[in-house]
Amino acid sequence: MEYRELGSSGLLVSPICLGTMTFGAPVGEAAAIKLVHGAMERGVNFIDTANVYEGYDRYLGSAGGVAEEIVGKALRGRRDQIVLATKVCAPVGPGPQDRGLSASHILRELDRSLKRLQTDYLDLYVIHWPDKHTPLETTMTALDQVVRSGKVRYIGASNHNAAQLCEMLWIAERTGGPRVVSSQIPFSLLRREFEPDLEFCSRHSIGVTPYQPLQGGLLTGKYKRAGQPPSNSRLAEKPEWMWELGSALFDRLEAFEAIAASAQVPAARFALAWTLRQTAICSLVVGVKNMTQIEDAIAATEVAVSQQQLADLDVVAPPPWRQPNPIRS
Repeated sequence: MEYRELGSSGLLVSPICLGTMTFGAPVGEAAAIKLVHGAMERGVNFIDTANVYEGYDRYLGSAGGVAEEIVGKALRGRRDQIVLATKVCAPVGPGPQDRGLSASHILRELDRSLKRLQTDYLDLYVIHWPDKHTPLETTMTALDQVVRSGKVRYIGASNHNAAQLCEMLWIAERTGGPRVVSSQIPFSLLRREFEPDLEFCSRHSIGVTPYQPLQGGLLTGKYKRAGQPPSNSRLAEKPEWMWELGSALFDRLEAFEAIAASAQVPAARFALAWTLRQTAICSLVVGVKNMTQIEDAIAATEVAVSQQQLADLDVVAPPPWRQPNPIRS
């Protein structure tokens, strides 16, 4: 496996990152530990989790922590082999201090995450969502504190746009604090609104680690216009987490699947390969339920996508509008 740079961190990570949002339910502890070990044996050295993850049992304000506990058990005796990331911000209880990016919440939740993960440091600590109630400088000061303490090596952001990343870089330069090295965004062939931000990330050495690159399974080819969703699919198990399937969406899916078929590549592999071709992408966060899905994701790293195929896919799922360059267009 050819490893990629995680932004300016100096870390080399596998182009496939094992996502753990399914750990707990529907993937129980024993099966999840086997998935972690199986992924590592196949070269995956990057694991992404969050303090709120507990699979499909998750609800707004639930305590979370389940996925972190499972990952901690899976990494006993193997911690140094993995670049480990977890996240903070989302609600982990009903109280006003049980969420957000205040120093109080970050410092409390970091210690809880470290305990569950059975480690004394994180390679990457990611702020999960923007917090409109906490000034970004306050958050960056707290993150500076945890890096200086040795509990965190590098910091990242999730669900932040280029303007917010730019402010983080500006604060770091002005204060001498840690730079953000990664950006985790929702990004797939069907969801490209963050695409203009990729160039910014490339220029400033921020590694992009998109989640939902298969858009909840829509890009796997498993959903058919006239058929019922498979019994073990996201749509069947957690329909509220899925897009509504309409004729316009099926038009796009069928056109995409035809292009993948002409390339003689399974749809899921082709979708992941397309995402890996995009600017600044260093690793795809892929949530799985079984080893076959891990192997399929790893196989996508060997798939070549031609310029003509890229152009054809732009017709199927157009990129977001950009202002034309009046000088050098």
